[in-house]
Amino acid sequence: MDLRNIAIIAHVDHGKTTLVDAMLRQSGTFRDNQRVAERALDSNDLERERGITILAKCTSVQWRETRINIVDTPGHADFGGEVERILGMVDGVLVLVDAAEGPMPQTKFVVGKALRLGLRPILVVNKVDKPDERSHAVHDESFDLFDALGADEHQLDFPTLFASAKEGWAASDPNGPRENLAPLFDLICQHVNPPELAAGDAFTMLVSTLEADPFLGRVLTGRIASGTVRRNETVKVLSHDGKLLEQGRLTKLLAFRGLERVPIEEAHAGDIVAVAGLQQATVAHTLCATTVTNALPAQPVDPATLAITFAPNDSPLAGQEGHKLTSRTIWERLSREAEGNVAIKVAQTPDRDAFEVSGRGELQLAILIETMRREGFELSISRPRVLFRNDPEKGRLEPIEEVVVDVDEEFAGAVVEKLGQRRGELTDLRPTGGGKTRLTMLAPSRGLIGYHGTFLTDTRGTGVMNRVFHSYAPYKGPIVGRRSGTLISTGAGKSVAYALWNLEERGPMMIGPGVPVYSGMIIGEHTRPGDLNVNPLKGKQLTNIRASGKDDAVSLTPPMQLTLEQAVAYIEDDELVEVTPKSIRLRKLYLDPHERKRHTRREAS
Repeated sequence: MDLRNIAIIAHVDHGKTTLVDAMLRQSGTFRDNQRVAERALDSNDLERERGITILAKCTSVQWRETRINIVDTPGHADFGGEVERILGMVDGVLVLVDAAEGPMPQTKFVVGKALRLGLRPILVVNKVDKPDERSHAVHDESFDLFDALGADEHQLDFPTLFASAKEGWAASDPNGPRENLAPLFDLICQHVNPPELAAGDAFTMLVSTLEADPFLGRVLTGRIASGTVRRNETVKVLSHDGKLLEQGRLTKLLAFRGLERVPIEEAHAGDIVAVAGLQQATVAHTLCATTVTNALPAQPVDPATLAITFAPNDSPLAGQEGHKLTSRTIWERLSREAEGNVAIKVAQTPDRDAFEVSGRGELQLAILIETMRREGFELSISRPRVLFRNDPEKGRLEPIEEVVVDVDEEFAGAVVEKLGQRRGELTDLRPTGGGKTRLTMLAPSRGLIGYHGTFLTDTRGTGVMNRVFHSYAPYKGPIVGRRSGTLISTGAGKSVAYALWNLEERGPMMIGPGVPVYSGMIIGEHTRPGDLNVNPLKGKQLTNIRASGKDDAVSLTPPMQLTLEQAVAYIEDDELVEVTPKSIRLRKLYLDPHERKRHTRREAS
């Protein structure tokens, strides 16, 4: 049977999963009466809520005599650790864009990677049934995007289809016959090359993704580069430099059929399969026959650049919302995560009661924290810190990120100024048309922690920022942190509206009335530098004299509601984020005010 392996790339809400649903139905993968959830590939709750792909997934359809394997790719740079290896499994990409919105930022990161790997794109302009569609203009914008991302002549000579995934049709013209997706299937078969197979008959496969399955153990997915593999066959695992890591038997061999993984007895070169039975193999390792001695070339796993400390929640309100509270359960959960996610590393701290989790970026670590709180964990989370390296010649090195910013021209100066204060260096500035400017800067990762909120404020929500790891460079020097202090509660109980009303002149509140508080909890932001201890429990003194004015009416400003990502980016080194299934609170590391003073004096000396 002929094989075609493709990746599908799209911005949020441009119809990628709807298109895949239609492809699965029209290829006969689903029965006509079969009930299937919409957006079947985005099966993770957080993916559905945030509209981003976090986990790469595989599916397949059969069209006439050809099997088409489809790989869904994450679009966010924080989840780009495996993007190049995932794209290494395919021979073509389907780029989906909205007929009204046109190319959007979330696709640029992966499209750029695909073009650099030499993959030829197929453009699908979706949602041409919308009243505000501008299909031909979007086609031209997509050409300009590919050109700006460095596409060569062959890649710029891409075929285009116009489609409505919702109605289940595709055509070479927006007004063409609106019958079915047969033109899309035929174009994939004609335009995408069959898999290029490595020389030799011996089995070799490069591992592209890893997941932990409660029944199968470690499940490794990749494309077979050469030879044939059978279930129960003995294989060995080679590191990227050819060292033997382990030898074992493949207890399961699974192929992707629709949305399911189906056990098979045999698979051949070009197939995308999942295997189980090995204990140490991970992403970028080579699975091969026992006679093979050379590993397949592989992209190394991207280095972790940020670390956060996870600890059990020890605040006075601990245990009221969650049921997973001990360091042992937290360690077990983090160990499982590290086994299935190669971009995350977990280590115990010296006191063994807290754990350092390192990863590629703030969003990636925030997704892990959010997942754990939904599972019933209560956690204390530290401020993110960057991971430095020491070089004998260059000294202390820190991670540098390439920041690409698209903003209106009027906001470009403010962005350059703020990133300059955070030790960013401007490397490119060019107009992109329509009053927009593209800035490219190199900035330290530690300078970008907490910057996104400031960026949205400075650009009035219109700017788009993409970040990707660039390199390690010599330490850039100190960066000014948060300029304002905090308002810290001195009492325990429930906050009182009258007290909060009196405190508003000190700074914006982070809590409303009737909220449980404790001593050492951060309840607001101080308008001046330095922290201020306040009492949010103090009610109005009652007298037997009636007031005829309106002084009894308390009108409170709505409190600042920080999201998890904002809270983690907001805190300083002497503060923590208390995360429970229902609440996100900010607190001081040391709750007792006298203990805080002692540690402050000790650090000053």
